[in-house]
Amino acid sequence: MALRRRRAVGAVLAAAAVTLAGCAQDSDNAQNAVATGGNFEFITPGGEKVINYEESERKPLRTFSGEDVRDTDKTISLEDYDGEIVVLNSWGQWCAPCRAEVDDLQEIHETLQANGTGTVLGINVRDYNPQIARDFLADNGVTYPSIYDPPFKTAASLGGVPSSVIPTTVVLDRQHRPAAVFLREVSAGDILAVTDELK
Repeated sequence: MALRRRRAVGAVLAAAAVTLAGCAQDSDNAQNAVATGGNFEFITPGGEKVINYEESERKPLRTFSGEDVRDTDKTISLEDYDGEIVVLNSWGQWCAPCRAEVDDLQEIHETLQANGTGTVLGINVRDYNPQIARDFLADNGVTYPSIYDPPFKTAASLGGVPSSVIPTTVVLDRQHRPAAVFLREVSAGDILAVTDELK
């Protein structure tokens, strides 16, 4: 009986470790993203960490909104960026790859703003103290907007983006259809190569 209990506890701990390791992005168990039906959805484990979509394969995201990290009395909506390219990035200040890519995301945002083509829109997850998230943005000179969403409720609106895979970056075309999904840390070059094709 004690051996079975130890095995059960071991299985629970192993499952928890896998969930927490999602930030590292070294697992071969990343979710694959596909477009099905009339809306974009994440389904099927496939191991791919970068998925690109031809225009004919793209499906729209469901719209979403949430509190602004900087001012929780203000709401940010995807609809605020109608007709613009939007680079969605789920992040947390606790996530090492998120910290590593933040300068690149700021560069992407500045490039899109200078070209008048779009924005980066962050989705802050698992930071249950909003001040910690605000401090992270201020310390890193981040000027792009971010939605404050600790439980990552936005994932459902995004078609079920796996909440265990942080960071995740989804590049939306001007019709807000995913053109590319990155289930790993990104560089400015990665994203700008996609957005340049969307102009």
